[in-house]
Amino acid sequence: MNDDVIQAAVVPGGEGVDRQAAGHDHQSHGRGTLLGMAVGAIGVVFGDIGTSPLYALRDTFAGHHPLPLDQLHVYGIISLMFWSMMIIVTLKYVTVIMRADNKGEGGSLALLAMINQHSTGRRWSKGIILLGVFATALFYGDSMITPAVSVMSAIEGVAVYQPELHRLVVPLVAFILVGLFFIQSRGTAKVATFFGPIMLLYFATISVLGVISILAMPQVIAALSPHYAALMFIADPLHGFLAMGAAVLAVTGAEALYADMGHFGRNPIRLSWLVFVLPALVLNYLGQASLLMRDPSALESPFYFLAPDWFQWPLLVLASAAAVIASQAVISGAFSVTQQAIQLGFIPRMTIKHTSETAAGQIFVPVVNWALMIAVLLLVFIFQRSSNLTAAYGIAVTGAMLIDNFLLAVVLFQLWRWNKAVAIPLLGLFFVIDTGYLSANLTKIPDGGWVPLAMGLAIFTLLTTWSRGRALMRQNMAEGSIPLEVFTKSAHSSAARVSGTAIFMASASSGVPSALLHNIKHNKVLHERVIILTVQIGDVPYVDPDERSTVKDLGQGFYRVILRFGFLEETDVPAALKTVTMCGEAFDMMKTSFFLSRQTLIASDKPGMAIWREKLFAWMLRNAASAMEFFRLPTNRVVELGSQLEI
Repeated sequence: MNDDVIQAAVVPGGEGVDRQAAGHDHQSHGRGTLLGMAVGAIGVVFGDIGTSPLYALRDTFAGHHPLPLDQLHVYGIISLMFWSMMIIVTLKYVTVIMRADNKGEGGSLALLAMINQHSTGRRWSKGIILLGVFATALFYGDSMITPAVSVMSAIEGVAVYQPELHRLVVPLVAFILVGLFFIQSRGTAKVATFFGPIMLLYFATISVLGVISILAMPQVIAALSPHYAALMFIADPLHGFLAMGAAVLAVTGAEALYADMGHFGRNPIRLSWLVFVLPALVLNYLGQASLLMRDPSALESPFYFLAPDWFQWPLLVLASAAAVIASQAVISGAFSVTQQAIQLGFIPRMTIKHTSETAAGQIFVPVVNWALMIAVLLLVFIFQRSSNLTAAYGIAVTGAMLIDNFLLAVVLFQLWRWNKAVAIPLLGLFFVIDTGYLSANLTKIPDGGWVPLAMGLAIFTLLTTWSRGRALMRQNMAEGSIPLEVFTKSAHSSAARVSGTAIFMASASSGVPSALLHNIKHNKVLHERVIILTVQIGDVPYVDPDERSTVKDLGQGFYRVILRFGFLEETDVPAALKTVTMCGEAFDMMKTSFFLSRQTLIASDKPGMAIWREKLFAWMLRNAASAMEFFRLPTNRVVELGSQLEI
């Protein structure tokens, strides 16, 4: 994988897109009131970490590496969970990383694109790109596990309250998940309006249940002291280390705070976390600890046994709703990450459907949706219980968190130029904690931890193969290209001109596109107006409309047009062409023909990629979605011309 993986990656499936760091400010978006946005963030951003009390403390004492259920370990784990939330979530993500936004957008890919603008050509840039891509691959693994473990943990309350119904848990979970994936194509705008209030009610409820239990044993509040975690590690270092594999479940979803920053802004997310979510989680964990100290038999499900008898079934319904919301947020996140990865050149073009006329971020990616559904259902049927699934859960999360530290290090030293006396201790703290958590989770590989690793490696192979293959294709096509200025002079006199406009999509901003060469060779005609069109996807989320297009008049009726988009924008070429006014009359789509080139890849022994990766890339190329749909071209105005290519 070479250094131009991002900057020179080409969006898949034929000619038409170039990668370029556009470097423009994104357009401002209305955000509403701070409190209103904070409530919205509670409904979307905090579903994953908010449902952690369903299983985190239980799995620490009844999971694959159970701890003794005594005061030393109960207080030690509560202290560990609390300070993990304070250091990883509050300090690392909410305070530091959320300051590193790419024109308002967050997430590993947005951060990677921003870093790439300032690090191209550096010795370490290739490694940082690979780490960022692997973090994205791990996110997909997390997207498969979160819906399964969240919904299953919630529905298992049925068996907690009515043990004879335990056989219904798996079928009921599968039914709910299938329904959730089937409604994705309808959009979630209307449902999302209820997410915030439901999650507010959920957090208020778990807070009250926690307080009631704390009042029965007020001294449990002392567990928040960091010295209890230290005492546990000193007295029982092996069990303490192994317990970290389950304790990290208390901070799963922390990366979602950063990834969803573009939807809500950093201040609403910070307000939600500090005022609503963090206090609710701490109170509930303390309440569960108090319950376990008073009644060890509640270990079967300390979350559900916090509720009095009359409130058990309402809590089950509320927790199930919260789990579905958490799953919905992760699924929507997978769609958004896929869109970014397509625009940045790491994933083949896929069909993307917009489910809202007003909210550009609400999209539906059918291939990802159905692939996730199959993967989630397989996890449910194979693992059967949430306690089995949590063994697979932590590795993807801790791996992504550790990678974020490397990206953060580049930001602190290269972009922000922080004082090393401040940056090094801070990064050291993050690296020690995240490395410890990842190491503890690696002990769970035989129990299911291999699942996210296998998923991550497979997806990482696909992403890097696609990016490298497109770079090689672009290099191969550029080697035999003809200067456009030379071509226009010779073509004008050697081909008949016909009325209308022809637009030839070109991946490179220089040379002659292969579709134009084939058209001259086989049809021996040129239209009155010939547009060589290149679409450039910038390393910023949005491009200023004033900088959308550039036009160069080449003479003889030839024009070179460049359209620029951000990696979060829809590449609607006809709409963008309506704003182009410097190449003759306005564009009429019914008098315009679009010519696309579709390459058929022939695997060869040329240096570049292994044969098996070339065959994998060829398969991905064949299955990429239509360029016509990706560019929103009129269905009856497109001509595709094929060619064969070796890499």
